[in-house]
Amino acid sequence: MEAAAVAVAGSVTPFSGATITRPRPMLREVSRAMAQCSTCSLQQHCVPVGLDMEAARLLDRIVTSRIRLRKRDVLIRPGQPFTALYAIRSGSCKTVLIAEDGNDQVSGYHIAGEIIGADGIATARHDCQAVALEDAEVCVLPFERIEQLARNDSRVQATLHRLLSSEISREHNLMLMLGTMRAHQRLASYLLDLSQRYGSRGYSSSEFMLRMTREEIGSYLGLELETVSRLFSRFHREGLIQVQARLVKLLDRIALKQLVAASA
Repeated sequence: MEAAAVAVAGSVTPFSGATITRPRPMLREVSRAMAQCSTCSLQQHCVPVGLDMEAARLLDRIVTSRIRLRKRDVLIRPGQPFTALYAIRSGSCKTVLIAEDGNDQVSGYHIAGEIIGADGIATARHDCQAVALEDAEVCVLPFERIEQLARNDSRVQATLHRLLSSEISREHNLMLMLGTMRAHQRLASYLLDLSQRYGSRGYSSSEFMLRMTREEIGSYLGLELETVSRLFSRFHREGLIQVQARLVKLLDRIALKQLVAASA
């Protein structure tokens, strides 16, 4: 029998440029029937990647709950004790780093099948804020139970290592992009990355909705809002993409790849 409870999110000071206004109820559903890795349609793109059915069933002992988020709900706050990783089952989230002076920077964009929350492993507290960009569902993976299972099963241990390695690789790629690419290359690289990630999950790789605003994309890419808007207009004008509000269609991925590969 499915059990449901409502948990009210705690107060948080809005960061610069955020659209979060006040805490809202967050629907927390607890259901073993709904939260099973072994039967989830995303198992080939999420935590169980590379695991056989037996190992996936082991994870079912851990993933016992899902959290439903409304758009703009905060899942993780800076300073919050680290207790779990969160696997996005539907929707998308952004992660934001907030400096002591109150300025913020979007540090990640995460879609279904991806993990958030690993930033808290080192210090046992989160240093970023995770916010839902649309209505979303996340599966809760208590980290203490994951570690215990990993110690007893080498397959789960390898999966945990893969997840953490992917997070490190993603951060390195972002630093490389910010440090070596010009503005137009950053945006082209961002669009191609979205194309690859959506395509690998069975969605259209050529036409998708941008869940982050132009300002948030600029924050993620280290660009001013005006620069991002100007580049979208330029790519549209040159026939590389077609833009209608937040809907983007990639018309010439080869040209976009050439832009990224071109010498700065």
